[in-house]
Amino acid sequence: MSTIVFEEQPDLQHPTIVMAFSGWNDGGEAASAAAEHLRIQWNAKRFAHLDPEEFFDFQVNRPTVTLVDGTTRNIRWPSIAFHAARAGDRDVVLFTGAEPNLRWKTFAGAVVDVAKHLGAERLVTLGAFLADVAHTRSVPIVGSASDRAEAERLHLAPSNYEGPTGIIGVTHDVANRAGLESVSFWAAVPHYIPVGENPKAALALVRRLAGYLAIEVDTARLERTAEVWEENVTEQIRDNEALSHYLDRLEEPDATEFAPEGGSGDEIAQEIERFLQERSPGDDQ
Repeated sequence: MSTIVFEEQPDLQHPTIVMAFSGWNDGGEAASAAAEHLRIQWNAKRFAHLDPEEFFDFQVNRPTVTLVDGTTRNIRWPSIAFHAARAGDRDVVLFTGAEPNLRWKTFAGAVVDVAKHLGAERLVTLGAFLADVAHTRSVPIVGSASDRAEAERLHLAPSNYEGPTGIIGVTHDVANRAGLESVSFWAAVPHYIPVGENPKAALALVRRLAGYLAIEVDTARLERTAEVWEENVTEQIRDNEALSHYLDRLEEPDATEFAPEGGSGDEIAQEIERFLQERSPGDDQ
């Protein structure tokens, strides 16, 4: 674990590792927002981090400069950190940050090594992907588990996706090969909404994880944020005839959650692009 820097050694009993990253695995920033909500609610304390020099291309994930006392410049490097918390009657470790750019196999191996060092009993990952779903409907959650029986017990609708993967998929593969039980929850977020945080999907992930771990989580603040977000998006879309009709099709009872009937993908993409161009820079999401 030479790439892991322990700031202190936490006293944990068979913790669950919960992992979420910004970037490719984080449609609508839902997974990272869910993890941040949990970190705050659980008052999680940082105890270790990964050396960013090992895993980041700083031309892609650039460090930022901040001013201290208005004069001294401070460099803030991309961070991937472990936070420990006591949630209900169990210990939980949140592992969050930006998706690394380099040495993914080494990175995933380091994560699994830390999990074993801490005596973790399972790894749970959170992700979100863009899909043909209506923002006014319940957020679909799909996922996977390390064995079919566990997936069936959790009533997970398996994804049939094949293609490029992110650090979440790589880490699951390494964990499974190392004999560490793993579960993944992914929220489907509407592809037609402008870039920004989707609090409704973040809320769905928090609730799904809380149910899985049998832990109560205060979601009142996130619920209020999600309600306002949905109202704002609906109001903006209703002002655009093409997108309004598209949303109506997504809301039809017989429409599939991931593949609405009718409409060319190119036509929809053109309407979305036109919708974004017509929005003023000061509009709320």
